[in-house]
Amino acid sequence: MAAEDGARSPTRMLAEGHLRIATGGRAPADGGIAVRHIPHHHTAKKEDGGKIEQDNLGDANPLPSQELGKLVNGTKKVPATLDDYRKLVVPVIEEYFSTGDVELSVSELRSLGSDQFHNYFVKKLISMAMDRHDKEKEMASILLSALYADLLDSSRMSEGFMMLLESTEDLSVDIPDAIDVLAVFVARAIVDEILPPVFLTRARALLPESSKGIEVLQVAEKSYLSAPHHAELVERKWGGSTHFTVEEAKKRIQDILREYIESGDTDEAFRCIRELGLPFFHHEVVKRALILGMENLSSQPLILKLLKESTTGCLISSNQVSKGFSRVADSVDDLSLDVPSAKTLFDKLLSTAISEGWLDASFCKSAAPGEDMWNASNEKVKHFKEESGHIIQEYFLSDDVPELIRSLQELSAPEYNAIFLKKLITLAMDRKNREKEMASVLLSSLSLELFSTGDIMKGFIMLLQSAEDTALDIVDAPSELALFLARAVIDEVLLPLNLDDISSKLRPNSSGSQTVQMASSLLAARHSGERILRCWGGGTGWAVEDAKDKISKLLEEYNTGGDLKEACQCIRDLGMPFFNHEVVKKALVMAMEKQNEASILALLQECAAEGLITINQMTNGFARVKEGLDDLTLDIPNAQEKFRGYVELATERGWLLSSFASLP
Repeated sequence: MAAEDGARSPTRMLAEGHLRIATGGRAPADGGIAVRHIPHHHTAKKEDGGKIEQDNLGDANPLPSQELGKLVNGTKKVPATLDDYRKLVVPVIEEYFSTGDVELSVSELRSLGSDQFHNYFVKKLISMAMDRHDKEKEMASILLSALYADLLDSSRMSEGFMMLLESTEDLSVDIPDAIDVLAVFVARAIVDEILPPVFLTRARALLPESSKGIEVLQVAEKSYLSAPHHAELVERKWGGSTHFTVEEAKKRIQDILREYIESGDTDEAFRCIRELGLPFFHHEVVKRALILGMENLSSQPLILKLLKESTTGCLISSNQVSKGFSRVADSVDDLSLDVPSAKTLFDKLLSTAISEGWLDASFCKSAAPGEDMWNASNEKVKHFKEESGHIIQEYFLSDDVPELIRSLQELSAPEYNAIFLKKLITLAMDRKNREKEMASVLLSSLSLELFSTGDIMKGFIMLLQSAEDTALDIVDAPSELALFLARAVIDEVLLPLNLDDISSKLRPNSSGSQTVQMASSLLAARHSGERILRCWGGGTGWAVEDAKDKISKLLEEYNTGGDLKEACQCIRDLGMPFFNHEVVKKALVMAMEKQNEASILALLQECAAEGLITINQMTNGFARVKEGLDDLTLDIPNAQEKFRGYVELATERGWLLSSFASLP
């Protein structure tokens, strides 16, 4: 079996179920839909040249194009092979790029049948758009979002993107910037919530390390998904749109529901939903209404009334209602972090909807295959939390950062990094200042070696959203959380702009929102860097820039004839082991610039031998120099050649992790 699996391509493994990216056959949590460029009324062409008006994609049955009309009328067969399918989808895509008619394209693809080939449609649509203007790239993203959860499920979408990643080398022959363009498509799919974020991890595990597909994933993650305000950056990459973005549509829906809860005016809520002109996005209304009902129990009667009357009045189609319930069912695991009784509450809402007749009873049957998956996922989260608690408790006793990182890596659950951060800070807040200082030091190390900015932001958002509950057990939780946030900015774990992003995800005037404001005030105060570094009696009292300056001075002093042991002691006295990558970086740059590079390399050898600079910190330092080689070459023409020599030496002496890739 192993040999047989080895012969399969990653896409084949996806298709045959050896790697499951689909979530029980349903859309993953928060599977969103792009809603740009969609007019309030779309027209579909008749074969006699006339037009018919359509208002609802989910309920309409528009006539297909002439080519597909022949297919439906029996002059052609439904495509039985991939070759037949290929011949038919290209005209559909070409026509879409010419007309921009989303509903017509959805109808034509539905008329083809052949669901088993829809992953190829994803690949063909994007590959054709990549070789065109930004307008067509934007249109391709919009069409994929419109198709998602209707004709394209999570598995077909993931398979299509895997096929593209596998063929990146071929695409690069004809499209010079194929890597960057495909990276934007991947990032856009994650922002539009038609690909789950974990897709990056799973795809990376299936692709060869040296492939261009890996480069695509790296660019998507580092250049787009980790950037400040990344959602807006990605949404506007190809010029954006003149209508709604996904986030704007979601915000409008949230505002409509909140106003309805306050006023109780059903007719006004119906009018606002109708004016959105987004019938294929009504599942978002259902999803957000259900979540609001679970978060605020007093609003449940109004929520149930709104959903029942909108369904019986045909404002929201039964198909959209089912999708909304399905999306909430998929996200119950995450909801349980903030609403502990989420699953019980959802089951009651589900039972009410079925008993009152506005949700088809078959929903429970269709959801049943995913129940085992839900239970397995829930058990995995529970296991991760338990193991994380043990790892953190051990760290508080041993103060061994490298050991904790190894233990966390062994759990092999990067998708739960935010949960780990929440657990770490929650446990630290209930302990003494020593543990709080240790938690901040650890967070700095994790941000360099394991956690992305997105992971850290999500972890803080989870903490802030549950700030009211935390305050019941830890009286000064808001002020402690504000210090952790401010310290993360001082330690360059977060950027100041990230605080704005975090605040935007919180309810206005909530305890969490006020905590972010408190952190911003702390950072704005005079001498804030030194005060925040000393807030728990730990740290060195230096801001990051001061620490960099001290590192430069100790290296200069050593380079002009200082003692090796004394230099090591000075590094030790800095008291910033999580910042030792800066020592490595500055030492390597100094070695390139000076003539006596042997003494600098001897210092690094001594630090590595003593364990003063860990292998992780050493690797991070080399990686930072590698990233800046292009700039260094402007001042040091032979920088690349020198760096190769340093890498060879470091590899030979065991300073670096085996995963570190040397320059070609």
